[in-house]
Amino acid sequence: MSNAILVDVIAAKILLIRGKRVMLDRDLAKLYEVDTSQLTRQVRRNLERFPDDFMFQLTKEELQNLICQIGISSWGGTRKLPYVFTEQGVAMLSGVLHSKRAIQVNIQIMRAFTQLRRMLLTNVDLKRKIEGMEKKYDKQFAIVFQAIKQLLEPPLVKPKPPIGFHAHKD
Repeated sequence: MSNAILVDVIAAKILLIRGKRVMLDRDLAKLYEVDTSQLTRQVRRNLERFPDDFMFQLTKEELQNLICQIGISSWGGTRKLPYVFTEQGVAMLSGVLHSKRAIQVNIQIMRAFTQLRRMLLTNVDLKRKIEGMEKKYDKQFAIVFQAIKQLLEPPLVKPKPPIGFHAHKD
């Protein structure tokens, strides 16, 4: 698998939870090719390396919300609430997991976080430039600028309707 593809795969696994960009312990474990339990065991043995801004455990509500957003049922059997790691927490994992695979994966994860940050900055710069152009040009372009602004805004996540047959009560 090429580095560019791996970075794209990793970037897709970066989530926004509590206003922070994080990765789930189970996704990291898959990338490192270890069991999730092994990853969390190593973290628990080295808790002083993982303050709250590096790693935190999801609440039941956050987990339920995540399951609904992702829309998969492979969470069955999860007995413990998952941990999530910020970019700094992921960097700290390479010191806890002593393998060449962990080092290589961490490099790719850092590249994915950097790529995501770069895309967000580019989006902000583009939005600023469009607003500057909007002030220069007359009202006839107002609709065009409004449409461009809507494209730059992140989409709102709409709750999905329940699947299956539901009988109406009469």
